[in-house]
Amino acid sequence: MKKKYVMGVALVAATALLAACGNSKQTAGNDGQTVRRMARDVISSMDPAHAADNVAMQTLTDTVSGLYRFHGNKLQPDMAAQKASISADQKTYTFHLRKNAKWSDGKQVTAQDFVYAWKRAVDPATKSEYAYVYTGIQNADAIMAGKMPAAKLGVKAINKTTFQVHLDHVIPYFESLVTLNVFSPLEKSVVDKSGKKFGTKSSTLTFNGPYKLGKWSNEDGNWTEVKNPDYWNAKNVHVNKIKVQVVKDASTAVNLYQGGKLDDAVITGDTATQMVNDPDYKPVKLQRSYFIEMNQGRVPALKNQKVRQALSLAINRKSYLKRVLGDGSSKIQTVVPSGLFTSSVTGKDFATETGKAVASYTDYDLAKARKLMKAGLQEAGIDKFSFTLTADDLDAGKNSAQYLQGAWTKAFPQVTVHVKSVPANTRLALCRAHNFDVVLATWGADFPDAINYLDLFTTGNDNNDGQWSNKQYDALIKASNTTHVTNPTMRWNDLSQASHILIRDMGVIPLYQAGEAHLTSKTIKHMEYGPNNLIDFVGVTNQK
Repeated sequence: MKKKYVMGVALVAATALLAACGNSKQTAGNDGQTVRRMARDVISSMDPAHAADNVAMQTLTDTVSGLYRFHGNKLQPDMAAQKASISADQKTYTFHLRKNAKWSDGKQVTAQDFVYAWKRAVDPATKSEYAYVYTGIQNADAIMAGKMPAAKLGVKAINKTTFQVHLDHVIPYFESLVTLNVFSPLEKSVVDKSGKKFGTKSSTLTFNGPYKLGKWSNEDGNWTEVKNPDYWNAKNVHVNKIKVQVVKDASTAVNLYQGGKLDDAVITGDTATQMVNDPDYKPVKLQRSYFIEMNQGRVPALKNQKVRQALSLAINRKSYLKRVLGDGSSKIQTVVPSGLFTSSVTGKDFATETGKAVASYTDYDLAKARKLMKAGLQEAGIDKFSFTLTADDLDAGKNSAQYLQGAWTKAFPQVTVHVKSVPANTRLALCRAHNFDVVLATWGADFPDAINYLDLFTTGNDNNDGQWSNKQYDALIKASNTTHVTNPTMRWNDLSQASHILIRDMGVIPLYQAGEAHLTSKTIKHMEYGPNNLIDFVGVTNQK
């Protein structure tokens, strides 16, 4: 996704509970329950191999079940009947599937459905934006490099309900990793029948999750999810329908909420600030960070480290968060959000600890920024330069881009900044093609580990849009995944050092950890975000 909008788990240190406590009593078997919520964009794709944003991932989480799912920050078996059996060397995982798990066409969910889906996702011909997360599964890297056929991926169906995975090396977060939508099962017959249209409309899909997607195509601005009576845990799915409407403007969201058209609305900027005293106002801390990526290949001045550092120091993040967002977002010194990754040895928070060492690179210092810019331009042999800042066309994106344009233009007379606002899907496409100068990017956590973020900026990673490269950084990330993977202290040190390098070199400019301001009906209970910034609607109620 790429998940960078999203973009993408044990996320919230304390689970974010959107609903307020109420006094209404639950009525068993109330099939009339409906939740009306908003999304900020259309569904880009319902193909698990190509779902690269939060909207698509949420819809897939609702409708397609993988081996496990997060309920709040608790990892629970889903299509798997229980947690996997793990070999002594931690390189073989054996999953036993639920024998009563069905697809919406009535067919049984089998181990072969997982084998097919995983081999398809890792096959270079599929061009999955998320294929890289398969790294570490036996032969995955060679397959993605085109050196080995997808059939050689280290997965197999022992029998109809036993699925086995072999790893090249230990992955300490593997069970959390497989909650990602790209690891969801697929019916080969359904994909073959739909061909290139698979995932573009509901008639090309089958579902095995808590909900089924109603009539939908990928240009629709609203859609409905209906409870799946054949889901193995249907008895705990209390909301009968989830109705989703695309709303990009915060004031429109407020109007729809106050008019009784939405049960949950997301608001930003001035609108969020104005509504902060509303009894239905609910701030939610997300495991999502926003940062600025700079394409050094397109803008030569950005190859200079001092120029990049100057751009960071010219941003008054405290003022920016208060004046522009007003939604509970907070400043970060690294790209890793706070509350995501904690040391199993010391109990310390990764973002807090590593941030202390690099705070001077993100603290507002206009005088220092101007000195660095002057020195950097002299080193680059130029006296001025210009670039275009690309951001999403939502309120938060447009307002952020305007603020940054103003801050940089005011700080540096030598720099001309243009702004381009585009839909999230367009931004993602531009990023994948490296067709931008500077972009306001975001990444949502997939699992509770700092590697989820730091791996993004390794040389050659598909999500390293600015194509920043540092050999020492790459070596540290590799060590954390290989030689030090079973040593928590050494692995923590590898990741910490890598984080320091990324920020000191200003490979990307950290901006903030996202907060999300909601207006949520008090009738909604148990609507919790998981570590992947997604909601598990199993157990949610809305009794009016």
